[in-house]
Amino acid sequence: MRIYLAGPEVFLPEPLAAGAAKKAICARHGMVGVFPLDAPAPMPSGPPDWRRIHAANEAHIQGCDVLVANLTPFRGVAADPGTVFELGYMRGLGRPVFGYTHAPADYRARVPGARRDGAMWRDADGLEIEDFGLAENLMLEGAIAASGGVLLRAEQPLPWADVTLFEACLLAVRARIVRKL
Repeated sequence: MRIYLAGPEVFLPEPLAAGAAKKAICARHGMVGVFPLDAPAPMPSGPPDWRRIHAANEAHIQGCDVLVANLTPFRGVAADPGTVFELGYMRGLGRPVFGYTHAPADYRARVPGARRDGAMWRDADGLEIEDFGLAENLMLEGAIAASGGVLLRAEQPLPWADVTLFEACLLAVRARIVRKL
């Protein structure tokens, strides 16, 4: 089983080491981890710019059976937008998606300046904030649940390098997906 390893780890100071660590955990569980920085076969042709990176990542996703996404807030209160796209793309292919976050707080609680306005919550600009007790936007959690996956949330904040919840996601993949094959 091939697992696409979605997440903002590609932006960490040592992205290849982060990818190698996750791929090693996948291998221990009898799975093949595919990291976004791996070269796909065949490599998309064209100029070595952002379009080639996009095409390579879509090729990786198309070649995988399952996606596990690190949805830990990145550069703000929510998950990395590239990771969110990858999760939606895999879900659009009809394949299972799983996720985890190192942030224990609900999405609403992470929004700066959140205040109650009657029955709803609003941000500093007066825009409504979802308040369903979820870790992320309802569309992400809904996609994960609808695909048969799970979204795991840390009980306390975890550092970027922590792989505990990632490994727990792989165990959930084994329990929910692999046993059905």
